[in-house]
Amino acid sequence: MKQHELAPPISEAQARALRVGDTVVLQGTLFGIRDATQIALFDRGRTTRFDLSGHALLHTAPNVRKVPASPEHPTGYAPVCVGTTTSARMERFTRPLMAQCGARLIVGKGGMGSASLAAFRELGGAYLAVIGGTAALETAWIDAIEDVDLDDLHPESLWRFRVHDFGPLRVAMDSHGGSIYAAVDAQARSRRDQVLAALGVKAR
Repeated sequence: MKQHELAPPISEAQARALRVGDTVVLQGTLFGIRDATQIALFDRGRTTRFDLSGHALLHTAPNVRKVPASPEHPTGYAPVCVGTTTSARMERFTRPLMAQCGARLIVGKGGMGSASLAAFRELGGAYLAVIGGTAALETAWIDAIEDVDLDDLHPESLWRFRVHDFGPLRVAMDSHGGSIYAAVDAQARSRRDQVLAALGVKAR
């Protein structure tokens, strides 16, 4: 198990160096994206002026407040609570985010499925897991909201955060077919008959 400090954009080689169980700390730029953002991009043909190539994308729709624009708050938004949302429902967007936009890392909670794992393996990427319920801590890792696009979708806009020491995040899915979620599922299924028998339930 290795520890990595990454400042996106990163290369395919850097993404493929990540292995399940490693930890990652992100520095610099992190983009925030959610369901409506991706529906707009991939179902409705909208585009973004942001270059996402090599970047990490956080599944979030942050709670922000309007403030006067300043060097500290260049977009006129201050982060209040930047919590991570469940990733599974955005499964179908992993491949287009990577293939069309060049994204390398997805940051979220709860894990993703086989389609995402295949995209990470074929295109060179990884899923970095955040523990649920840590929104206050995550917000403390964000220095500023540097820019925002597609803001008519607010709060599911496309956000560009400036972050410091964002992590440690757990590499939960990698580009070599590794997935802690698949491993846990296999372990649970292997014990199913034993557990049912102990409960007096006949396995089907």
